[in-house]
Amino acid sequence: MAENILVTGGAGYLGSIMVPMLLDQGYEVTVLDNFHYGQNSLLDCCGRRGFQVIRGDCRERAVVARGLAKADVVIPLAAVVGAPACQNDQTAARSVNLDAIKLLVELRSPRQRILYPTTNSGYGIGEPGKHCTEETPLRPISLYGVTKVEAEKAVLDSGRSITFRLATVFGMAPRMRIDLLVNDFVYRAVTDRTVVVFEGHAKRNYIHVRDVARTFLFGIDHFERMHGEPYNVGLSDANLSKLDLCAEIKKQVPGLVFLEAPVGEDPDKRDYVVSNAKIEAKGFRTRYSLADGIAELITGYEILRNSRYSNVG
Repeated sequence: MAENILVTGGAGYLGSIMVPMLLDQGYEVTVLDNFHYGQNSLLDCCGRRGFQVIRGDCRERAVVARGLAKADVVIPLAAVVGAPACQNDQTAARSVNLDAIKLLVELRSPRQRILYPTTNSGYGIGEPGKHCTEETPLRPISLYGVTKVEAEKAVLDSGRSITFRLATVFGMAPRMRIDLLVNDFVYRAVTDRTVVVFEGHAKRNYIHVRDVARTFLFGIDHFERMHGEPYNVGLSDANLSKLDLCAEIKKQVPGLVFLEAPVGEDPDKRDYVVSNAKIEAKGFRTRYSLADGIAELITGYEILRNSRYSNVG
C-alpha cells in the first residue's frame, strides 16, 4: 500500500511543484490548504489516483487531526513566507509559522515522519570569510527568521524529523510568487528594464523551486540516515550579492540597467554565504542552475503580467 503524505499549504508556490512530483512517485497525497489566495494550482491533480484535498486552516486542531489521521509523512509547507509578508501581518506570521507547527508536533504520532522547510535567513548576518554551516549559531533578524527558527527547534526536538534550511527560492510554478527576490528582479528586468537595489552588497544563497521539491523526495527516500538534523539546501555556486544577481540577469536581458539606491533600506537585512556540503555528502545534487531559472522566468513573464502573483500587497 502506498504511503500517504500530508502536505499543509500544498496549493502554494512550493506545493504546486511538489505535490505532482509526489504523485508521480506513487505516493498518496492529502493537501490541507485554506486557498487564501484563490489559487487553482492543483486542478491538474484532481483526476490523479490517491490525491485528496482538505479545505481548512492549519491552525485548527480538528482540521489538523483529520489531516494526520492516515498520514505516514507530514510536510508542513503552510507559512507566511518572507520578511515583508511577515511584517505586513505579524499576528498571522506567528500563528501560522510557529503556533501551527507546535500544534502539528503535539498531534502527530511518534511513527509519523516530519520533513520541515525552514530558511537559512535564520543565520542573519554571517561572519566575513566564513560559510554558514548547520553548526553556525542562528541569529535571525526578521520576524520571519525568528518564527521559522523557533518552529525548527520544536520540530527537531519532537524527533523523527528532518529540517531543510532553504536558500532563497526561485523559478516558475503553477502557483507563482513574483515577490521572491530572483523572481522579482527578473520581472522588473523584463517589464521595466530597470532594477533599483537596496543594500546591494548583501549576499545570500539561491535554489530552484524544483530542486527544493526534489530535496523533500530525497529526504523521504533517505529518511533513516538523515533524520534528527537540519540541512542547508542551496546552489553551492550561487552565494551571490544582489548586485551579482543583477549582473547574472543582465547576461540574459542585455538592456537591463541596475543601480544601487543611495537612500532607503531593505527590511530583510540578512547577509551571509552558506555551505551546502552536508546534504551534498548524503548524495543530493541540484539539477537547475540560477541561469536556468532566469531563462525560464524570462519566458514565463511573457505569459504573466500581473501583480496578483505576489503575497505582499
